[in-house]
Amino acid sequence: MSLAATSRKGRRDLTLLDLQNVINKDESGPELYHAEFERQLEFFQNLLTIFELNPKDFNQDLSDHIAFLSHVAKSYPQELQDFPETLVQLLKKHSTVLDADLRMECCKALILLRRKNLLPPSDLLILFFDLFKCQDKILRNYLKEHIIYDIRTINAKQKDNRLNTTLQNFMFKMLQDSHKMAAKMSLDVMIELYQKGIWHDQKTVNVISTACFHDTAKLAVTALKFFLGNDLDEDDQGDDSEDDMPSVKNVTMANRFNKKTRKREKFLDNIKKAHKKKKKKGSAEAFNFSALHLINDPQGFAERLFKKVDTLREGFEVKVLFLDLISRLIGTHELFILNFYQYMARFLNPHQREVIPMLQFVAQASHELVPPDAIEPALRAIVNNFVTERNSGEVMAIGLNSIRELCKRCPLAMDETLLRDLAAYKTYKDKAVMMAAKSLITLYRHTYPDLLHKKDRGRPTEAQVELGQRAYGALLTKDFIPGAEDLKENEVNDDNGDPNEDDSEGEWEDVVHSSDGEGADEESDDDEEEEVDDDDIEEGQGEENSDEDEDGEDEVILEDENDAPPQSSKNKARKNNDKDKMSKAEILEEKRKRAAEITTSRILTDADFKHIDATQLRKQVQAFRKGGQKRKLDESNLEDVMTNPNARDELVDLAQIEMVHKKRKHDKETRMASIKEGREGRDKFGSRKGKVSEHASSTHKEKNKKKNFMMMKHKLKRKAKRSFVDKARDLKKSLMRRQKFK
Repeated sequence: MSLAATSRKGRRDLTLLDLQNVINKDESGPELYHAEFERQLEFFQNLLTIFELNPKDFNQDLSDHIAFLSHVAKSYPQELQDFPETLVQLLKKHSTVLDADLRMECCKALILLRRKNLLPPSDLLILFFDLFKCQDKILRNYLKEHIIYDIRTINAKQKDNRLNTTLQNFMFKMLQDSHKMAAKMSLDVMIELYQKGIWHDQKTVNVISTACFHDTAKLAVTALKFFLGNDLDEDDQGDDSEDDMPSVKNVTMANRFNKKTRKREKFLDNIKKAHKKKKKKGSAEAFNFSALHLINDPQGFAERLFKKVDTLREGFEVKVLFLDLISRLIGTHELFILNFYQYMARFLNPHQREVIPMLQFVAQASHELVPPDAIEPALRAIVNNFVTERNSGEVMAIGLNSIRELCKRCPLAMDETLLRDLAAYKTYKDKAVMMAAKSLITLYRHTYPDLLHKKDRGRPTEAQVELGQRAYGALLTKDFIPGAEDLKENEVNDDNGDPNEDDSEGEWEDVVHSSDGEGADEESDDDEEEEVDDDDIEEGQGEENSDEDEDGEDEVILEDENDAPPQSSKNKARKNNDKDKMSKAEILEEKRKRAAEITTSRILTDADFKHIDATQLRKQVQAFRKGGQKRKLDESNLEDVMTNPNARDELVDLAQIEMVHKKRKHDKETRMASIKEGREGRDKFGSRKGKVSEHASSTHKEKNKKKNFMMMKHKLKRKAKRSFVDKARDLKKSLMRRQKFK
């Protein structure tokens, strides 16, 4: 639409768009066209007065003038200083009755004024949150994107705590608003700001947590999924503009199927260079904690959630989300909600919907501080409903796996009688049950071996002996670094903190600790004798074996040390003899003293800590003997041999519960033999059914095969299966036809 702008003599007519361009592009434009601008401003005010009489109608002239004035506002700051407030009041007064196009134009004008710093951010953002109440989905999504972009831009260089606090308080009120859509959009904005790392603080998380108790199920489910989801999605790892850059793979695939042009090839090269530059530049490592760790009162929050579950009227899927969040809170913060386990026992049945996630929730909610009496109902329900021979092997295996995950986090929940009954399934005919029972035995070998039968305990390792039997609520604290006893005392550090190799060169042969499983006796007796437990042999035999080990050790040391005096080997043999006469408790006490002495007398380097880690892993896999381990363990594969069984993860993997090993009834050769056996006595491509009589005539089916296809087409079409819609349509026609002829 063209509007004639009165101009000086000899000047042509200008449209609003032309006037906007000449004002913004030319430096002298604001002065030259000031008169035209004043006329358009006066015309806008008249249009606004007329519009107030009937705000429901759309006015194209008003929409064009709003866009024009917003673009030239920076050129005439004095004349348009009240223009932003005019638009704000217009939206506040008539937001729900305005035409959708005019309302969108007003919002775009305000966003443009905000980007030109002609409008404070707090007033505009609060207004946009109020506009979420409008029944306009396109407008709501547009405003949501701008709010996130504006807050991210404001906090890019430095956090604006005052603005963030104001907006967070306003959003907290919006979540309590009676308008459900406005509350839902406010919640979505806060969640996206948290996931992008803009509002990654404690207050944001606690404001979102209040939405879990909202009366609207949609808001509650959104908040629950936020706490149950990951901290950052793969696509939202950062908030820089580089994150919006397309990947090399996507651009390559687009070029492969689209027309090959020079522009596309150049774009692909630029994307590759940008990714390479970004990778080379690198970024600081970010540590993002889960939202569950930022809740102010996790105990009270979990109790309120558990109370809401009892009065929940929504579907079963919503209840599953509530139980999942409660279990994660209990396991993460080690909370005490003792009624939770008895409540979960009612869902622990093989025929229950989502029974495997229910088993997962019980395991996640277990920790060492839960009283064994409180968790016993859930454990007994699993044993009675799953681990029985009237169930299939798969059900029994899932039950045993869930018991293992539960006892991994709360070992004292299992008593001796029940554990020995479950361990008896290690010889069960089903492989899945057998493997699950063996995994349970392996768990208690490293935690509480005394609960197992003696034949299931295995050979005790040094780590088990050091751990001992911990009582309920006991804390394992030490005043030294375990594993430091294996370090060398005479090692001297240089100025850089690294060990000085010159001072220790030539002395490594003298440092032999038979109790640690190292030394020359490991190599000499590697293939000569089997390991024998000291508790199962007589004292005399043990002394003879130790003497033989000492002789072998002397020979190996003399071979390795050509210049060493014979007296050194005798001293080592005497020391080993003394250690053989010591009890296991005395050996452990000596190691504790040595570790404490080394920990307090020197500064440990990175190489020392690596050596300590290897020593601790060796303790977990090697049997504990008075005279030391006779077989040498490959330290290079030590980490693959054993993982820490006492480590407690916050989440329980469903794959650990569903880990079912199935065994086929027959191998491939047996199945092929069965197939060939069934083919005997029949033609190669024929059927076993033959004619009743050889002289009988052919059937109608055989005759139809020889007829022309056009003769049989109508019959084939009739035999085709009709859809439900076609049947309903035909039935309706038939009924109407019958009704017509009655």
